[in-house]
Amino acid sequence: MYRGREMRWIFYCFLVISLLLPLAAGSAEVASGLIAVSVDGKTQGANVSSKAARSAYYMIFDNKGKLLDVIGNPVKNAGGEAGPSAANFLSNKGVTIVVAETFGNKMINSMKTKGIKFIEFKGTAGEAIKEVLKLK
Repeated sequence: MYRGREMRWIFYCFLVISLLLPLAAGSAEVASGLIAVSVDGKTQGANVSSKAARSAYYMIFDNKGKLLDVIGNPVKNAGGEAGPSAANFLSNKGVTIVVAETFGNKMINSMKTKGIKFIEFKGTAGEAIKEVLKLK
């Protein structure tokens, strides 16, 4: 059987591994996650939307700023649950950062539970993605 000192060593190793593993996984998620910019138009010259959940489109960028897709917002006309619905939609797309001019409380709360960061920005989509990349 194990002695007291060996058991403590095994316990400490297990404790260190269990504490460090989630940190490593979290940093990899942010590094590989996608960025969504809530916009009013389909080009990088389009303005960032004033309301994240009600925008016409989302521009999806990789973590290096390359535009991957422009997708229509399927929940822009949803009732009072547009914010949580938009957060779910973006989370399912692999988005880890969302940019818009403003966010409603319901969307903020939903994004927080999903680990999605949000950035408020006023300007064009192209300016927004440059600003996000500076912050990373």
